[in-house]
Amino acid sequence: MTPRRIALCLVLLRFPCSGVVLAQTQPVTPPAMTMNERFAAKVAEYQAEDRAHPPPKGAILFVGDSQFYRWKTIHEDLPGYTLINRGIDSFQLDHLIQYADRLILPYDPRLIVLHVGGNDVHNGKSPERVVADLKTLVALIRAKYPRVPLLFSSITPGPGRWDEAPQRVATNAAVRDYVATQPHLEFIDLWSAMLTSDGKPREDLWVEDRVHPNHAGYLLRVELTKPLLGKPDRH
Repeated sequence: MTPRRIALCLVLLRFPCSGVVLAQTQPVTPPAMTMNERFAAKVAEYQAEDRAHPPPKGAILFVGDSQFYRWKTIHEDLPGYTLINRGIDSFQLDHLIQYADRLILPYDPRLIVLHVGGNDVHNGKSPERVVADLKTLVALIRAKYPRVPLLFSSITPGPGRWDEAPQRVATNAAVRDYVATQPHLEFIDLWSAMLTSDGKPREDLWVEDRVHPNHAGYLLRVELTKPLLGKPDRH
């Protein structure tokens, strides 16, 4: 065999080995979690946090969707109050029902603030379905806490979802009507407070996605919610 043929054979033998080495060292990308897996992981994270640092009894519990999950300044915005924030990004009412035994019932709160429903409307649920799910959630809470006050803050008029305004208005109205029939349950109207004088969303209250509130939006929420929270726990 000529030297040229020998060199060619060596090259051909080397390439398959190189391919094996590359395949072995290629990083493996883990599959993305589904939304339900993400919810379960976040609930487990909250439970681990509670085991490591048991939350106080008699606190004000904020529970719901991303508008609470993303409220990172809640303790600074409501000084003097003992607060527990258990919001989860993208939550709907049926998720809150599913996880009520882990996100609501263990805490023995003196007051519960709910913000949920916007994602339900965004995913095509009717006002009747939202109210039905809210009734189920309230029944779960009332079975353990029959007299703990509940505050339900309305769906908000984010300009990024303004095409859903008719459905959101109808859902807020249906929820308000139901809340009016229930003892120890109050409705906080964020919708009206977040509109301009001509009935359009205030553009100064939202982050870049125009769906979630910025700090000014949260301070407006504080202005409407704080009078219903009672006296601060500490000075």
